[in-house]
Amino acid sequence: MDIKDIKTLIKVVTDNDITEFEIETEEERIVIKRGSTPEYMQMSAPVYAPSAAPAPAAQAAAPAAPVAVAAPVNDKHETIASPMVGTFYAAPSPESDPYVKVGDVVEAGQTLCIVEAMKLMNEIEAEFKCKIVEFAKDNAQPVEFGDALFIVEKL
Repeated sequence: MDIKDIKTLIKVVTDNDITEFEIETEEERIVIKRGSTPEYMQMSAPVYAPSAAPAPAAQAAAPAAPVAVAAPVNDKHETIASPMVGTFYAAPSPESDPYVKVGDVVEAGQTLCIVEAMKLMNEIEAEFKCKIVEFAKDNAQPVEFGDALFIVEKL
């Protein structure tokens, strides 16, 4: 195959928004790839550590730092918060089922969702066994560090 044919193939791939094209004959093999594949990085969400004592009145006026992961909502429920700024995804792809549903019991280390940050897909895992009570974010919604992702009941 000469360079003119290769340029024609590249134009067809580009014009039709094809990400990967491969052709093989007895004499040669040509592979054309466009774009990049998303990288997946697995992260564990930090473990909740309750504070030892309430802040004195003099320090109460100071702004509080966002809570990292599991803050108590009430006596039975806690939140699992985003460990980073990004976009919340409940499933690995738009066609896939979500990692978890309301009412599911998840084990420590089980993937709960993905937070995409700077084109990296970060899997957020449960740090403890819990039951999913409520989703705090909608799919594809932006999240900030410390934003609640799930309301859970620790088991």
